[in-house]
Amino acid sequence: MFSGKRIVVKGAGDLATGVAARLFRSGFPVVMTEIAQPLTVRRTVSFSDAIYDGETTVEGIRARRVEDKAEILKALDERVIPVRVDPEATIVQDIEPFAVIDAIMAKKNIGTRMEDAPLVVGLGPGFAVGRDVHAVVETKRGHTLGRVIWKGSAIPNTGIPGEVRGFGAERVIRSPGPGIFKGSISIGEHVEKGDIVAYAGDTPVPAPISGTLRGLLHDGVMVEKGLKSGDVDPRDTRESCWLISDKALAIGGGVLEAVLTAICRMDFGKGTDPIPNR
Repeated sequence: MFSGKRIVVKGAGDLATGVAARLFRSGFPVVMTEIAQPLTVRRTVSFSDAIYDGETTVEGIRARRVEDKAEILKALDERVIPVRVDPEATIVQDIEPFAVIDAIMAKKNIGTRMEDAPLVVGLGPGFAVGRDVHAVVETKRGHTLGRVIWKGSAIPNTGIPGEVRGFGAERVIRSPGPGIFKGSISIGEHVEKGDIVAYAGDTPVPAPISGTLRGLLHDGVMVEKGLKSGDVDPRDTRESCWLISDKALAIGGGVLEAVLTAICRMDFGKGTDPIPNR
């Protein structure tokens, strides 16, 4: 039904993967872009790992690293999500998608324009409807998470992670110094506070709290002091490491709503403007 309405998702981290999964399962052909060395922490639920490994699978959905338009089209024909190193998202001009979703989560607009596609959606803060995008999807936890904003902007970035069992910023692993990152414990393992989970160069990276190591940067990434490098889940549920999060699914649901709203408006007599009630 939606095979002709290609969607480009900029970014392939865990939130972008939640968006891509919801769109893909609803029948949309999805193409994703990434940087050459993704800094994804929740790698077991992120299509960005295809950049490192060539191919990856999240909840039964396959993603493959591709190099050009021909490989993108081949992957789409095979019901595989193509992921391309394309920081500038030049593929948008090549395949002329119906929608572009900025899921980079940079907390600011670093190059997305309303002219990129008939529908352009930004995730979280940094985008204004009518200036940067046609719609914004809220990414902050709470009653507005996943809601589609057709006028205005998302809640400003607080820089404070959402709390899980009373832990907010404490559950985030940050690099204590610069160097080449190398993990010493696998995602999904239980850690105690203070356990060494990785090294930044020769500097050990300790677990900030006890729980399940839910995320960790890919080996070989060059890190700077303070860079988010991992995530410990105090709920200590190993299975959740391989499940797209409730937050990512909520945001993905918001994007799907925006896309379907635009299709209904543009296909059923409302002209070319995807923004309702304007």
